[in-house]
Amino acid sequence: MSQRFVPCAFYRGGTSKGLFFHARDLPAAREDIDRVLLRTIGSPDPYGRQLDGMGGGLSSLSKAVIIGPSTHPDADIDYTFVQLAVDAPVADWSNNCGNLSSAVGPFAVDEGLVRAGDGEVLVRIHQTNTRKLIHARFEVRGGLARVEGDYAIAGVAGTGARIRLDFLDPGGAVTGRLLPTGAVIDRVDLGAGATFDVSIVDATSPIAYVDAAVFGLDGTETPEAIEARSAVMDALERIRRAAGVLCGLGARPDEIGLQTPRIALVASPRRFRALDGEMVEPDRFDVATRMISMQRAHKAIPGTGGLNLGVATQIPGSIPHRVSRPADASGEVRVANPSGLVSVGAVVRHDGDGWSALSAVLFRTARRLMRGEVAVPASAAAAFVARG
Repeated sequence: MSQRFVPCAFYRGGTSKGLFFHARDLPAAREDIDRVLLRTIGSPDPYGRQLDGMGGGLSSLSKAVIIGPSTHPDADIDYTFVQLAVDAPVADWSNNCGNLSSAVGPFAVDEGLVRAGDGEVLVRIHQTNTRKLIHARFEVRGGLARVEGDYAIAGVAGTGARIRLDFLDPGGAVTGRLLPTGAVIDRVDLGAGATFDVSIVDATSPIAYVDAAVFGLDGTETPEAIEARSAVMDALERIRRAAGVLCGLGARPDEIGLQTPRIALVASPRRFRALDGEMVEPDRFDVATRMISMQRAHKAIPGTGGLNLGVATQIPGSIPHRVSRPADASGEVRVANPSGLVSVGAVVRHDGDGWSALSAVLFRTARRLMRGEVAVPASAAAAFVARG
């Protein structure tokens, strides 16, 4: 056979899209899974378009999800996320995707992994990359996850059925600590007199925050405008890798992967034009961010990025706290990003052991776009031999 056809579903979750697989349908060894996922998504593609696969040439469209039976006593299913690089043969298992997390519960119901009657259902998800629990709540009709509704999210055309995601105990998801270095502010020295203050926060994923003003930016820039400033992009990547070393994710900057940690610019509210042309007034949000994902300026905001920022703004002394408006009594934080606004919630406290995050909440929509089989060329399909 020139190709092997593997059962697969294609989902949009929040502002991301990805391939969803049952663990039983993939090879057993991780390196074999990597070959299959890279080939099906169309990576590496030096042209950056992933035309020979299901990817879309952006980090938010180059993702895969693996669902299997739960290995956690308090969960219904296991969920593993894999980020695929667009132009390099890299499959990164180090982190989670908050956006695609929103499609995991609906996939579990639609595939019969979790039985649910009509009405609101709770699916308890064990996120294996971070070893954390996520509670997904959404409506079911006729035995399937409801798709149509009136909830809108920035970056996605139209509306859909609302999905509530509660990330339980999100602090230290990758590094083991909400503040990986123990400090609210760290200083990164890039040499030649170039030093930068950063706040490194690990809540659902690690992110290094830099005040946009140090680069002469104000948080209203488009992704294209940021990427056009090559010196800024280079500095941000060097700061990101240095932050990874400070977090203990590698001994040297060249050992830090493409996905983790992320880096983000943050700024106080200013009037800006979203990618859909809408003018957004500063009184409608609390903090602005422009996040970098896989060395590209994100057109919206990673779901875990929004959750992390909601937590970070509530840690006094941090850079996000310094530039944001105070959160209201509910803990809601309204975050501006290139596509518009997203609201997140977080419960953060300080005790004798330092800062901790009790929970973080994100609202998304999701939709199954396709179900069937994805073609795996023979060169990668050989990986299935061990499983049969």
